[in-house]
Amino acid sequence: MSLQTMGERVDRERENRFLAVHTAAHDRIYRYFRRRTDDAATAEDLCAEVFRIVWEKSGHSDDLSVIVLFGVAKNVLRNHDRSLSRAAGLMGALQLQRIHEPAEESAVLESIDRLAPKDREVLLLTYWDGLSAGEVAQLLNTSAAAVRMRLHRARKELTRILQQQTVSEGAAE
Repeated sequence: MSLQTMGERVDRERENRFLAVHTAAHDRIYRYFRRRTDDAATAEDLCAEVFRIVWEKSGHSDDLSVIVLFGVAKNVLRNHDRSLSRAAGLMGALQLQRIHEPAEESAVLESIDRLAPKDREVLLLTYWDGLSAGEVAQLLNTSAAAVRMRLHRARKELTRILQQQTVSEGAAE
């Protein structure tokens, strides 16, 4: 077998591995961004950026697991958020979007926003992104026990916040 033939086979194997991972994880990565960004176009752009980075960095034996993709997605999102913070005008657009959401959904989102950042992230990664405690622990570089504890606290605090809102809404009526 010539070096060129072997090189083409390696490239095809790499491409096939990448396409399999893309097919298996694209929707999950897209939903991760969709919940954390203003619009579908931004989410799709960030999702494409994740797969571009993974393609460029993937070698013959690199691990292309979902948790690796979520790690890249977390970094892409962090960079995106830094860019947004430099453009203060976009914060006003986010507030306008929230005004037009249904009241129940808006109340839940506001309650989630009131959680401590670490607790909120664990809650979102677990319930909306469908990651296990072990996967969340690996992504956040902590132990699974710490993730379970944060998740317990986040659920308890979210319940308290929602109950407090219900009581205050009942008193206002």
